[in-house]
Amino acid sequence: MWDLIHNYAVFFLIGQYPKGPLGGLSLTLLLALSALVLALPVGILFGLCVVSPYKFLRRPVAFLLAILRGTPLLMVIFWAYFLLPTLTGHDTGQFATMLVSLIIFDGAYLAEIFRAGIQALPRGQMEAARSLGFPYAHSMRFVILPQAMRNMLPSVVNQLVSTIKETSFGYIISLPEISFVTGQIGTEELSHAFGVYGILVFTYFVLCFGLSRFAYLLERHLGSRSSLRLKS
Repeated sequence: MWDLIHNYAVFFLIGQYPKGPLGGLSLTLLLALSALVLALPVGILFGLCVVSPYKFLRRPVAFLLAILRGTPLLMVIFWAYFLLPTLTGHDTGQFATMLVSLIIFDGAYLAEIFRAGIQALPRGQMEAARSLGFPYAHSMRFVILPQAMRNMLPSVVNQLVSTIKETSFGYIISLPEISFVTGQIGTEELSHAFGVYGILVFTYFVLCFGLSRFAYLLERHLGSRSSLRLKS
């Protein structure tokens, strides 16, 4: 086990960088964080459309989100892999293909998180803002969204956990993320396959369990603050 770590630690962490493309754990984290950050505005926009009082916005977006959430990520990757070069006129590369796929896929799930967060607030919040003369857009921006965003933070962190695991689908398009790099190491160390993939499992566990615990503690902290505000 220690010989594997000593021989392949750098390759496992950064791939062939700087002599080649970035890969391994660094690429997995970069891809997951980039996808989540870029999917946030998509999720907010779709979430606002779903809770909109205007049917011409709410119904088409709700139908689109239902299709996206019912489609496997693998199919979204295949669509992006073959469709993006056609639309752009040149090869978009594995990283861009996977990034676009995750933005679309995670954006659909973040939209549901934002919808639930907005609708969980008391209806009196919007009514109070409207009674003060705020138009709907300003009421949503200055009154509803700040409260909803705070309550949705734990769910967003949990979505990051899902995104980290979803990056492993990059294996099918030869993106050198952590699972692909582990597969390359496994072909070099066939007699130590259990140890190689054991390291991969342990790495995913540390990342995902750590973030899940952080989301749990964040939820408890926000809940305690809300209780203190109600008591005061």
